Amino acid sequence: MRTLDDIVPPSRRKETPPFMGDTSTNTNNNASRELQPRSRFPYLTFIVVALIIAASVGALFYFSSAKVEVTPNSVSAAVQSSFTATQSTGSLPFEIITAEKTASQSVAGSGTKVVNSSASGNITIYNTQTQAQKLITNTRFATSAGLIFRIHAAVTVPGGTSAKPGSVVAKVYADKAGDSYNVAPTSFTIPGFAGTPQANQVYARSSAAMTGGASGSVPVVDAVTETKARDALITALGPDLEASIQAKIPEGYVLLSGASTTTYQELLSTPSATTGQVDVKEQGTVTAIVFPNAALAKAIATSVTGLGYQGEPLTLASTKDLILTAPSAFDPNATSFSFTLSGTASLIYSIDSARIAAAVAGETRSAAEVALTNYPEVKRAVIILRPFWKQTFPKDPSSISVVVVPVR
Repeated sequence: MRTLDDIVPPSRRKETPPFMGDTSTNTNNNASRELQPRSRFPYLTFIVVALIIAASVGALFYFSSAKVEVTPNSVSAAVQSSFTATQSTGSLPFEIITAEKTASQSVAGSGTKVVNSSASGNITIYNTQTQAQKLITNTRFATSAGLIFRIHAAVTVPGGTSAKPGSVVAKVYADKAGDSYNVAPTSFTIPGFAGTPQANQVYARSSAAMTGGASGSVPVVDAVTETKARDALITALGPDLEASIQAKIPEGYVLLSGASTTTYQELLSTPSATTGQVDVKEQGTVTAIVFPNAALAKAIATSVTGLGYQGEPLTLASTKDLILTAPSAFDPNATSFSFTLSGTASLIYSIDSARIAAAVAGETRSAAEVALTNYPEVKRAVIILRPFWKQTFPKDPSSISVVVVPVR
């Protein structure tokens, strides 16, 4: 018979440990422990994020910049004023440029005639002395081959230097008739100065061939036919002369409407390569006065009342609406030139990058904006500072970039 002491309540019963030889139960427990994830700090992710942040900040500093984009101020002004310019010097200097072109056309000949004519052409006389040099009528000019040409009117060559000699343009005529004097562009000396210091200080050069020299029988053309041919040649020469003179304008100079004159010279007709044909020839020469753009713009701005101009550098954006009128024919030997300008001048102020950079150096963004409003040449200024939190310009002006935005 069992007693109550032999019965163990379920809550006090001990589970029987598994038999050590039961490997399946052991294996399952170990696998369960290995599959359970371990808690670790994400070092790799932290390093990647830190590198990205560092690279971003480094890039911001590497590409940091201080820049001002400036749009120049511009103004249109009505002009009706008189001016006087001086050759190569003064507040309003001028230079003389020339261009020559020759055209020919073959026409039927109508016989021959005997001629005896001398060649002629333009030369530029240079003077490297500081004082002016006067040359009297019939002063001789000699080519390296000994051919003699003379001027038929006295000229005065302005003084100059070796780097920039004074100069005048003069017409010379061959001492003798004949086509041997139709020489190509060449240099000339002045025999009268031989043995003196002026021999090397005063000289001349031609930029086009001498023409018109002939002697003996030359072909002739019917007058009506010749007139028609020459009219056609003059018409054809016009655009060529315009293109040639434009190509000779020095950099920084402008040529105004009315500041040039064109002349045409009938050259002697010559036998054509085709039997019975004659080459009719015409030579055109254009002479122009050009002015430095900046100097002319300043003179115009100064002459316009109510503009408030205070001497700031500026230039002419266009000259198409300005017309130059001279009271008399221009004298190529004159050292001064008086003229009147009328029309509308389109002026654009010049931007001095160093001046703008110095104005904003070391200033805050707001202070720089205020400072630039005091510059009449600035129409609009855009300030760019990088990185975005940077609000002050560098103290060194050379570290500031100034970009001029073209006026549209």
